[in-house]
Amino acid sequence: MARMRAVDAAATILQKEGASTLFGVPGAAINPLYSALRKHGGFEHILARHVEGASHMAEGYTRARAGNIGVCIGTSGPAGTDMLTGLYSASGDSIPILCITGQAPRSQLHKESFQAVDIESIAKPVTKWAVTVREPAQVPGTFQQAFHIMRSGRPGPVLIDLPIDVQMAEIEFDPDTYTPLPVYKPAATAAQAMRAVQMLNESDRPVIVSGGGVFNANASDQLQAFAELLGVPVIPTLMGWGVIPDDHPLMAGMAGLQTAHRYGNATLLASDFVMGIGNRWANRHTGSTEIYTKGRKFVHIDIEPTQIGKVFGPDFGIVSDAGAALGLMIQAAQDLKKAGVLRDRSAWVLECQARKRDPAMLRKTRFDDTPLKPQRVYQEMNAILGRNTRYVATIGLSQIAAAQFLHVYGPRNWINCGQAGPLGWTIPAALGVRAACPEDEIVAISGDYDFQFMLEELAVGAQFKLPYLHILVNNAYLGLIRQAQRGFDMDYCVQLSFDNINNPATKGYGVDHVAVAEGLGCKAVRVERPEDIQPALEQARKLMREHQVPVVVELILERVTNIAMGAEIDNINEFEPLAEQREDAPTALALLD
Repeated sequence: MARMRAVDAAATILQKEGASTLFGVPGAAINPLYSALRKHGGFEHILARHVEGASHMAEGYTRARAGNIGVCIGTSGPAGTDMLTGLYSASGDSIPILCITGQAPRSQLHKESFQAVDIESIAKPVTKWAVTVREPAQVPGTFQQAFHIMRSGRPGPVLIDLPIDVQMAEIEFDPDTYTPLPVYKPAATAAQAMRAVQMLNESDRPVIVSGGGVFNANASDQLQAFAELLGVPVIPTLMGWGVIPDDHPLMAGMAGLQTAHRYGNATLLASDFVMGIGNRWANRHTGSTEIYTKGRKFVHIDIEPTQIGKVFGPDFGIVSDAGAALGLMIQAAQDLKKAGVLRDRSAWVLECQARKRDPAMLRKTRFDDTPLKPQRVYQEMNAILGRNTRYVATIGLSQIAAAQFLHVYGPRNWINCGQAGPLGWTIPAALGVRAACPEDEIVAISGDYDFQFMLEELAVGAQFKLPYLHILVNNAYLGLIRQAQRGFDMDYCVQLSFDNINNPATKGYGVDHVAVAEGLGCKAVRVERPEDIQPALEQARKLMREHQVPVVVELILERVTNIAMGAEIDNINEFEPLAEQREDAPTALALLD
């Protein structure tokens, strides 16, 4: 045993739990912890420009690689309330991050002291656990429990609030014998796995809906092996996109109201059996459950017991880690195959593949218009960006169009804020992804309003040499809200355009994003013609390699483009013409050629 400050024990535990990359903003009430981090050594700390930005960086860091735990740190009062959005985002998507806040001395709590707020109570609804540590000797156990809670069952965020006198107090702690607590993951039984596989085997047109829980379980390879063994098409959710490559014969497309493919919706509607694995049946995917479930049987596998039946009651539910369930179901399917009773699905698979080739199921991308149509932007991105590109996006028409037109080929190569969708998420999340994946190509996608929300974080990328490519599609509108306002016959308070007196080159689009990005220490390129998109992307890559900073590629879009979406999966308004010729959507048609 050794005598040390409580924060010295906390720093030791962070490192022993594998959390050595930190994102935060120092302040008076959290400076003792920072002194321990400096004293202990071995940490990489990235200084955010906004504390909410730090929380989204932590999210991106966790989402990028299996096993990562992003840590965000802030002082007392507004630092904690600023990070609530990151905690909400992480909670909704089952992402474990640790938020550490400073706090006023214990004697000042509940006395309305400067920057003293009951962050424990405020954060509880958006965390798995939020706690203010009131006894210094509880600090080691609290941190140990925090990592156990974050990793066990359905993963999620934890907040630890540390009064400054608790941080400074001396305690007894033995760093040499510290061991992380075992992680609890519920697992299916062999009988449950066999029942689920038998139900699938009895169906005629089955599909697998694969959600983000498969990534949390690091079970993408098992999911693909299971689908291939049974010959069953896969429909990933937006959080599960990349679990199977877009050009895999069993990739049936995404289904939903917005971030979906026409062929994905058609296949879901043609199915008679759905096995959901690690998914939430989110309303953006299902629309009304009456239409989504009509004529189909459902098996739902999820790590969280209360998720089973939350949206609708399945015909059979299994509480299990996705990897544990898939391992047992693979064995069950192999047993059925040996017994000669595993059904041949080749005709159903060919039917699903035919939809991906059908021009009537494809959306047009080859537009030569100036200003640019967004569809053309994503076509050119598909043509030039590599199979291992990691995309980062949050919300808006930019995210919806990207999901409809881009191609993703690997697990965690589409990193998306699914449930919360906060504007401003993309830049800091991309920086967190870059910190976790220093060798990968990171491409963020934003509309102009998402970009403007937290653009100060670009300076973090410049300061800490975190290069990535940021695709900024600029229509000078709150595009998704403008499109939604059509139902109210209005276009109200959603226009971002104005005449910039400092730069007429913005042509009434308002903010000079190139000047702003360069003023923050980054590089930027503006594109106005379709033939210039690919050269600009190549130039941006070169600038990124040369300067090791984020590079923004601003693409000037037409002001109004309505992107395909609807209220039900069988009633999507396409707005734009569909692909009528092979050249209109070459990347989509080539997926199976």
